[in-house]
Amino acid sequence: MKIPWLLLQLSDSGLPTGGFAHSGGLEVMAQMGELAGLEELARFLRDALWQVGHFGLPLLAAAHDDPAQVPRLDARADAFLSNRVANRASRTQGRAFLDTCTRIFPEHLSALRASIRPDRLHCHHAPLFGAVLKSLAVDRLEAQQLFLSFALRGLLFAGVRLGLIGTHQAQRMLYELGPAMDNVLETCAGLGADSLAQTAPLADLFGSMHDRLYSRMFQS
Repeated sequence: MKIPWLLLQLSDSGLPTGGFAHSGGLEVMAQMGELAGLEELARFLRDALWQVGHFGLPLLAAAHDDPAQVPRLDARADAFLSNRVANRASRTQGRAFLDTCTRIFPEHLSALRASIRPDRLHCHHAPLFGAVLKSLAVDRLEAQQLFLSFALRGLLFAGVRLGLIGTHQAQRMLYELGPAMDNVLETCAGLGADSLAQTAPLADLFGSMHDRLYSRMFQS
């Protein structure tokens, strides 16, 4: 089966959405000595994937099913993300993703962009991602796959920049975590917005300490 060119473009790391400016708490854990080796890093990545599955995928799916629900889902995301660092990162990525895609695909997204008032919405990433990809006629499951892939690649990129792994090892881990992404997708793809859950509280706690770091390479 031929892969649509649009999916290849959206999955390209060169798409300037700002996601690689965030480490998802990895920078804090690295500086505090909580990631002593590849095994611990792999565990962190699996935990992060499950957190995306139980938070991001339900909001994405609900927005994809009905983009008119974005304001309600955006408020739900804001209430759930009590960690101000993660909250800020989600809002920053959401705005960047919407603005970037509107500039690249104006004929598909101008109406959605006009309907979303940044002064009234927090613009969280997951619901906006779902609404944007629905406007681009991307299937919901494919949108969820892209979202999971973005999340994992962003963390692996952060690991490379932090010197935790090399580029080849990062690509190897990306391949090896394919079954884990399949498991997350199979378990969480059908969850609704009322099923949001925090499955990685320790990682969330470390991530909340990012602003206290003396020196920071990432925004979160």
